Amino acid sequence: MIAISLTVNGETVETSVDARMSLADFLRERLHLTGTHIGCEHGVCGACTVHLDGVSARSCITLAAACDGRDVKTIEGFEADPLMDAIRVEFSREHALQCGYCTSGMLMTSHDLVTRFPGLDEADIRREMSGNICRCTGYQGIVRALRNIYAANSKVG
Repeated sequence: MIAISLTVNGETVETSVDARMSLADFLRERLHLTGTHIGCEHGVCGACTVHLDGVSARSCITLAAACDGRDVKTIEGFEADPLMDAIRVEFSREHALQCGYCTSGMLMTSHDLVTRFPGLDEADIRREMSGNICRCTGYQGIVRALRNIYAANSKVG
């Protein structure tokens, strides 16, 4: 077991973890933060996306022990975030979610993109979101939702 101390959604967590426990399993099994979904367990599908020190990361291939001293934010940590609220509204408006399995990872990646890369065009959005797999939507609604967010942000700033 390895002792770790990290911040999860603004709260300090001090515990011990098995050296091989993934961050996804730690979040779901130990902290009961089940909004982080586990899909492929190989870092390919994006369902497990969280923010690690403010940047999107695949929690299924990140060891919990490697997060000692780091800041982790899950979908549950965005309850009072105006940008995430706007993204959620646009996802709903544009029918960018269906079964919901990929949704938390899509939202996490979307928030990261809009925050770090202002002014992406449709081709950029498609390229950047290609690491998040959705089997239901066909991506059209997702791309429209993000284009709407970028358009709204360009009017504000």
